[in-house]
Amino acid sequence: MMESAPTASLDSAMRRRDTSLTTDQKALQINLDKFKYGSIVEIGAGQEVARRFFKVGAAAGTIAKTMSAYDMAVSDDIYGHVDRYVSRERLLQMLDHEFTQVVDRLTHIRPRNTTFFAYAATVTARSYKQKNECHGWIGIRLQLHPGAAPSDIILHVRMLDNENAQQSEALGILGVNLIHSAYYHHGQPEWIIESLSDGLGHDRIEVDLIHFSGPYFEEVENRLMNLHLIRSWLTRAVVFNPNGEVVVPGELLYRKPVLVMRGSFNPVTNVNIDMMHSGLHQYSQVSAVEPSEVVALAEITINSLVSGDNVDGADFLARMDLLATQGFTVMISDYVRYFRLRAYLRRYTQKPIGIVLSVRDFQYLFNQKYYDGLEGGILEAFGKLFPDNTHVYVYPARPQQGDERELITLDNVKVPDNLVHLLAHLKANRKLLAIEPHDDEHLHIDSGEVLAALRRGRGAWEQAVPENVAKTIIERRLLGFDTA
Repeated sequence: MMESAPTASLDSAMRRRDTSLTTDQKALQINLDKFKYGSIVEIGAGQEVARRFFKVGAAAGTIAKTMSAYDMAVSDDIYGHVDRYVSRERLLQMLDHEFTQVVDRLTHIRPRNTTFFAYAATVTARSYKQKNECHGWIGIRLQLHPGAAPSDIILHVRMLDNENAQQSEALGILGVNLIHSAYYHHGQPEWIIESLSDGLGHDRIEVDLIHFSGPYFEEVENRLMNLHLIRSWLTRAVVFNPNGEVVVPGELLYRKPVLVMRGSFNPVTNVNIDMMHSGLHQYSQVSAVEPSEVVALAEITINSLVSGDNVDGADFLARMDLLATQGFTVMISDYVRYFRLRAYLRRYTQKPIGIVLSVRDFQYLFNQKYYDGLEGGILEAFGKLFPDNTHVYVYPARPQQGDERELITLDNVKVPDNLVHLLAHLKANRKLLAIEPHDDEHLHIDSGEVLAALRRGRGAWEQAVPENVAKTIIERRLLGFDTA
């Protein structure tokens, strides 16, 4: 997606893409194009991508070489040493070697209009000995014009099938989809993303990271592309480090204690900063972990980024940039219910999980309509939220409007009469814990009021946000600054 028109690109792409081609038809279309030529190397789940091209016929028109360097010593001899064989580093080594080799050996032999490519995959699939996490790195390096410098598309995937044969089949379909869409949809990178699940559905492969790079994709905003993974049902969550780079959730969260603060951060305010600092302090004491060991996440549900059927790309990037000024690691998810967020985190860690929640948002937690569709309703939801070492930390507020000017805390927050005993039970069993703020001068801050004020221009709202947040909003005119 081009940064200049993210919203239109996201949604128009979803309306127009042709989904009629089967996997075999895609492979044959490439095989019959005499100007697309390259290597396919796969480690970890057979050679299913190459097999797809051979199966449909005319593969001599596409494939210069296929290989599976399974033995570590052989792999190191070809690509160089690496500490982890299923890693982004190994994938890049494979792409470097294979693309350079095919170009150097064949440029002077092949027709002048040839565009060369190298497809590579290094994965760990289900085996008869292991029941470990099945995941891998997959990528393509290709020329999009004859003689041009190459561009890359790199994915991290999780295989969700239970059997090795099914996982291999899914990877074969995914690989064909990637090669085909990289060539035929390179002008619409959203289409590349949407094409990945063709012939697979959304329950066999999860793609939790995608990265476009190289001269042809210089204007692609990778943060928006990873947001589109969620919009396309290829994953439920993506994670960005403070530099705005996408990271693999499993690598970041693996066996780590996790603290999540949910919010809209529109904009990030001083109360958000104190919530995280105070929550981290209390979480570390309750869970007996060092604060430096904790992965602290600012989490935004994608619902808060969607207006109608559209995602406001500029608004999303603004929030990301403002959170980055405060050093936050950010998770975007489509987990509206808290127990589903907890289940997602529990995939990767058995260490304590903490969720920081403002008392202003307490009604979402105790709204029974929120759990419509669950057979056990709110009781089932809380049973799934608190089955093990998980706690919700509740931060106080002091509303400045209406009759409620008193300090609202976990001890005096109002819930429906029929849920009073449930609240008491959760408090008594230390599932819900009150946060003591470090700085209670910020408890009146309401992000909605701050947003409305900043759209009227400079003013008192600047004192409600961190100094560099206010400076960034004003200098870059973010979030509708001075447009009201």
